[in-house]
Amino acid sequence: MIEYINENQAGFWVAVGFILLAAEVLVFGFGTIVFLFAGIGAILTGLLMMSGLLPQTWIVGISCFGIGTGIVSAALWTPLRKMQDNSEPQKQLSSDLIGYRFVLEQDIAPMSAGKHRYSGVDWQVKLEEGDEATLVTGQKVVVSSVDVGIFYVKAVQ
Repeated sequence: MIEYINENQAGFWVAVGFILLAAEVLVFGFGTIVFLFAGIGAILTGLLMMSGLLPQTWIVGISCFGIGTGIVSAALWTPLRKMQDNSEPQKQLSSDLIGYRFVLEQDIAPMSAGKHRYSGVDWQVKLEEGDEATLVTGQKVVVSSVDVGIFYVKAVQ
């Protein structure tokens, strides 16, 4: 087996490259891109050996694999980084809960939130952004926007 690999190093590097790419996709789900870069570097090494541009020796193969991985990672790092979505998710602009009216069970102020139980869930109740008034217990409010687990409310006019 070792003799076969020594005689067919180009095929060995291509196989290692595809194994690394498969591991990246199947095991890590593109969570780490190290195996992606290494897999491309190994395939590049195998193809250069198959074309006859590189001799099929271990020293040349390992050197080309390392250099190829470095070049591929330097070339692809910025484009792959730009593909990631680093923006914050936008607030939900419409919801069936907007317009829901209820009576406050606790006082709420800009720096202190209250709670309201709706549909079996305890929701945090906060003043809508920009509102500086304090709302008191027993006051009717309306939901103006919704976030995960939070009702943003304003007083009913």
